[in-house]
Amino acid sequence: MTTQERPRPAIDAAERQMLEGWLDYHRETLAMKCAGLTDAQLREASVPPSEFTLLGLVRHLAENERGWFREVLAGEDLPPIYGTDEDPDGEFHLTEADTWDEARTTWLAEIEAARANAAKVGLDGLSVGVGKQGKPFSLRWIYTHMIEEYARHNGHADLVRERIDGATGE
Repeated sequence: MTTQERPRPAIDAAERQMLEGWLDYHRETLAMKCAGLTDAQLREASVPPSEFTLLGLVRHLAENERGWFREVLAGEDLPPIYGTDEDPDGEFHLTEADTWDEARTTWLAEIEAARANAAKVGLDGLSVGVGKQGKPFSLRWIYTHMIEEYARHNGHADLVRERIDGATGE
């Protein structure tokens, strides 16, 4: 795995720039954890019988980007990308036909849609959609949650990548 510098938010950035910067930092971290691997390696399960893979993780985070920034924040009525009623965790159930190119393209498109929707709302602005509690979320809460989601899963990605080819790094 090549270690590249990801731009960290300035230590004196305003709140919104700080939150957006850390979210982008963690998005880039996940991309780095997947860099240089083949589709077969990206589909390799971390510890069988677990189905947790780097490719599944990228697909999972595409679902999260869609869910929080499009469905909840903007109130868009969208189906899941990979899941179904019969298989709600479909993003983790991979076949030989599932590729990095498709997952990466989908993930990046969801990130761009997330950025576009977030740009229309202030940090204290509330979502059009609601969560399971039946209440709207502030954009600040969504940013903070997504940073947590990526940070937690990037820790998982560290371990999966090390198991695949021994590569470690921030």
